[in-house]
Amino acid sequence: MSVLREQNAVDAFSKQAAAFDGIDAANPLIAWVRGRVRNIALSHMQAGDTLLELNAGTGIDSYHFASRGIRVLATDAAEGMVTMMQAKKDGRPGPPVEVMRCSFTELKRLGDRRFQHVFSNFGGLNCTDRLDLVLHGIDRVLLPGGTCTLVVMPPFSPWEALSLLKGNLRLATRRWSGNGTTALVEGLPFSCYYYTPGFIKRHLGKGYVVIAQRALSALVPPPYSLGFTEKWPRTFRTLSWLEDKLAHLPLVRNWGDHFVISLRRIA
Repeated sequence: MSVLREQNAVDAFSKQAAAFDGIDAANPLIAWVRGRVRNIALSHMQAGDTLLELNAGTGIDSYHFASRGIRVLATDAAEGMVTMMQAKKDGRPGPPVEVMRCSFTELKRLGDRRFQHVFSNFGGLNCTDRLDLVLHGIDRVLLPGGTCTLVVMPPFSPWEALSLLKGNLRLATRRWSGNGTTALVEGLPFSCYYYTPGFIKRHLGKGYVVIAQRALSALVPPPYSLGFTEKWPRTFRTLSWLEDKLAHLPLVRNWGDHFVISLRRIA
């Protein structure tokens, strides 16, 4: 059943692939999140390092990292996304990105390849109820001293909880079910599961230490809040400033539409 549910997500994002870059470019709230995630990830990298990106989508982050001199293998399970990444590779000069169609649950397909960094953005890992399997795969491919930076949706989002004030109980509580909830992309439903930072730390084990963690869109509205920055630019700037000040604090860093966690392998 897990494999079938994950395939539904693969099909949905494959269908969205052609429109994905346009959706991304038109949303300043996505850019706000992406910028903060990149800063954290890049602070632990240097030119010449090797990076494996999971659920790379159309390669927006992969090509950004490559432009900084990082040697990237960009992977995704969705055929449409891989096609878009390959088209970018064929159509642009500059640092190459290696592209491979591969699910994050099938990292054994990489054989004996090892990487200095592993990266996953925007909750792609929430599309599986087997995150423990994925984390074990990351442990297998990550070199000692290497880092993994993961962006995951947690069980509590302050903005969704505020939906209670509008009487939207379903939205406010959808993350609280241990069995996941149904998401919809391009008209195709698939299951989405929510994880805590503690789950990640527990399954990676004592051979890892947290080197960075913060909330994303805990105070700043989530990316689906279309038009917020245009309607209330001053409020957005204030919330952005506050979140950047508070997002690393205990408890707060576990919340948000997403959180980002970076861990270093020490053993």
